[in-house]
This record gives sequence, C-alpha cells and structure tokens, in this order.
Amino acid sequence: MEQNTNNLRVLVVGCGNMGASHAMAYHTLDGFEICGLVSRGTSKEVLNKKLGGGYQLFDDYEEALTITKPDAVCISTYPDTHEDYAIKALEKDCHVFIEKPLADSVKGAERVQQAAHNTNKKLVVGYILRHHPSWQRFITISQELGKPLVMRMNLNQQSDGDMWTLHRNLMKSLSPIVDCGVHYIDVMCQMTRSKPTQVYAIGARLTEEIPDGNYNYGQLQIRFEDGSVGWYEAGWGPMMSETAFFVKDVIGPKGSVSIVAKKAGGEGESGSIESHTKTESLRHHHADLDKNEKFAKKDTWINLEDEPDHQELCNREQLYFLDAIRNDNDLTDHIEDAVNSLRIAFACDESVRTGKVVIL
Repeated sequence: MEQNTNNLRVLVVGCGNMGASHAMAYHTLDGFEICGLVSRGTSKEVLNKKLGGGYQLFDDYEEALTITKPDAVCISTYPDTHEDYAIKALEKDCHVFIEKPLADSVKGAERVQQAAHNTNKKLVVGYILRHHPSWQRFITISQELGKPLVMRMNLNQQSDGDMWTLHRNLMKSLSPIVDCGVHYIDVMCQMTRSKPTQVYAIGARLTEEIPDGNYNYGQLQIRFEDGSVGWYEAGWGPMMSETAFFVKDVIGPKGSVSIVAKKAGGEGESGSIESHTKTESLRHHHADLDKNEKFAKKDTWINLEDEPDHQELCNREQLYFLDAIRNDNDLTDHIEDAVNSLRIAFACDESVRTGKVVIL
C-alpha cells in the first residue's frame, strides 16, 4: 500500500467488534496508516478482507511490534492482556489507544499509567461516551438539576450466538459491572463532580458456563460526598430479560433528564453494540410548580435523530487520539479518570464477593 511519512503508523491488535471499528477509522481517516493486524484467531483475515486486503497479518503480538515498528498501537483484545500489551507498546516508544478497561486490576491500571508517564507517550482509553454529543448534553443538563443527584442506569444484554461467546470469554477475567460499569461510573463522576465515598453491590451467577466465583448479573450502588447516589446494573446471557434493559435517568431537586431510546431500547436490541450508544431523544422534566401546585412547565423534548452512529463515534475517538499526539495534549486527567472509574468498579466487585459495603 502507498505510504505517507506524515501518517501515524498504527498496529491494530485485536480484530473483533471494537478492533474492527477502530481499524476502519484508521483505514478511512486522513492522518493514519495501518501497518499490521494482529489476532490469535481468524478475525484478522476477515477484517483484512473487509478493508480491501493488503495489510500485514500477525498471530504474535511481540513479533508484530518488532517487525512493523509502529508509531502507535491500538489494543482491543480481552482485558487480561491489556496491561502487558500496553506496557510493551509504551516501552517500544509507541503511543497507545486501548479499549476499556485499562487493565484487569487496579494495580495493573496504575502500572500502565506509570509507564505512560515514564515514557512520555500518549495513552488514550476508549471511553466512547465521552465523544458522544448526546451524552455530553445529558451530562450538562444533569448538572443543572441541583444537588444531590439520583442517577439510575443499566445495560442488560440478552445475548446468544457470537455475542454470548464474547461475553463468556470476557467473564473469564471480569464481571459485567466492571467491564461495562466503568463507562457509567465515569458518567456519574462527571455528573456529580464529587468524590465517591462508598459502594455496595450484589451479583448472581445464573449459568455454569462461566468460571466459579464470577457472576453474570450485577447491580452496584455508589454514594458521593455531595449526597448524590447512583446505581447501575448489568447482566449478560441468554437468560436475561429485555424488559427495562435500557434505563438512563437522572433526578435532582429541579427535575430530571432521561435518555429515551425507543428503537435502541426495543425488543431484540439489548445484544446490539450499535444500540448501546444510541440516545435518539432526551426528556428534560421540570419540577417547578405554579400557585395551584401544578407543573408550571411542560417537559422539554430534545430530538437527537442526527446523532453519530457507532463507527462515527470510533472515528471521533481516533481523531482525539491523533490530536493528542500531534499537539502534545496533556492527558493526565483523562488517564486518572480512567484509573479512578476502574478503582470504583473493582470496589463494587469486592462488595459483591464479600457482601459488605466498601469504603473508598
């Protein structure tokens, strides 16, 4: 393939759902150039064909790093490889884009954070909702509702086929409330801008197809220093109910704001990755009462039908990554937020396993 010396040469590691979307961004956006595709299975061949062919293919990550000498590495593999792969890339003088979670332990995430600091390379974590204008609006309106806030969120996924295979593989190392929960914990922290003080969580193992000690349904509760509280639940598997699987709702003294996703929240959509970032519309409820104690204002509906799709969100993530590299943007807060949300998620995991409240 024709090469441009000004392009960022990216080694794509992990060619499944998210890896393929990030690779498509590198393939189509100016400023990037894929120098290799890495996977343990056949997903790299499938992706290479989808991209028109011609890319170098590797089974072994370290071999690919040595041969391609990339400027950056995109890591979309299973979480138990994230720490090792990220540190190896950073120590090879590569910038790193890594899918959440940053690592499969808090200590591991801190080691990756330290490696990025030591090598002075850019590290971006794939918190896709941070690049979504509708979620940004959702957070902004929530901050206008007064304090304390009550935040109610879930994402239960009724999965079968390839998606159930993916979920089973993920649960070899993490629970759903850690893997998915970091997104929504991050959102709650942005909404409150307050320090979380304690968590409590429950979980249930609804299938013997996952390791002993793990659980495929979990629900967490967080208390914040400013009096705000939030809950999040996540369940994976063919047994999950699709009733009320998509709840994104925030309540404050001045009213509430909710994501109303009629299509994405519809029957058969809980296992769709595309639907997980859909919003479609926001409903802003105003608590003001008139002299007769009737609502003084009608609910405000904000139509979001022109929102970006999943691929466009991945494109925006990669443009953020490219901008950080080219303009030497300070990502200290970005990385600290990623470590912090993971720290909270693992505290919730500890609470499930011990049955106790965990103080942060």
